[in-house]
Amino acid sequence: MNAAGNLVYLGGALVAAALLAYLLVALLKAEDL
Repeated sequence: MNAAGNLVYLGGALVAAALLAYLLVALLKAEDL
């Protein structure tokens, strides 16, 4: 197991999750307007 590779993978997953959450919130706010 490559520690650096695991960190990069986890970092990418966190960024992807953050983007998805941001898009969901943006969609909900857009529907409220």
